[in-house]
Amino acid sequence: MWSRVYTWLDERLDLRGLYRNTLDRPEPRGSWWNTLGSATLFLFIVQVLTGIFLATYYTPSPDHAYDSITYIMTDVRFGWLIRGIHHWAATLMVLLVFVHMVRVFVTASFKYPRELTWLVGIGLLLLTFAAGFTGYLLPWTQRSYWATTVGTQIAGTVPFIGPFILKVLRGGTDLSALTLQRFFSAHIWMLPALIAGLIVIHLYLIIKQGESYWPRKED
Repeated sequence: MWSRVYTWLDERLDLRGLYRNTLDRPEPRGSWWNTLGSATLFLFIVQVLTGIFLATYYTPSPDHAYDSITYIMTDVRFGWLIRGIHHWAATLMVLLVFVHMVRVFVTASFKYPRELTWLVGIGLLLLTFAAGFTGYLLPWTQRSYWATTVGTQIAGTVPFIGPFILKVLRGGTDLSALTLQRFFSAHIWMLPALIAGLIVIHLYLIIKQGESYWPRKED
């Protein structure tokens, strides 16, 4: 039965061709530096899965945000573990994306024909920073509140459009319930959707153009 289902799908979607072009293709010689992109993708998937779990218990309001986090940590079975994984995977993801970009720059892998891959990677780096920034406010603690106050104030110093950016981020002049709601919406919907879209484009370009590798002395 399953073989017939697979054959039916393969005739219409060319599953064998998709496998050959994505997974069954030669990899360039390299080292552990070549695994940074795959490791970052894995961490993003971890973030999505753990984030879905946390979002089912989190309440995005100043009166209940911290209490919902406390509830996750103390009363939800394995909630402390899921939140810990989410927290440290986010930190590691930011680090790996940055190191990955440094590796690409040092090896000059951003040159022809991979300019678009490099630009998409820069977009992913910025979106990862934005995801970390928006997620930092969600516990609604004193530290996250004042750190976000400083961060948004820095964004507000951008020439000409700074006040507009500040108003968009905060939803007003000060941090409020609207700010928390905006950050929550951006953190769980807008930014993950943008990151996922750029990841698809990034992977397509890598498959289309091939992967770069760390040059060796004999090169």
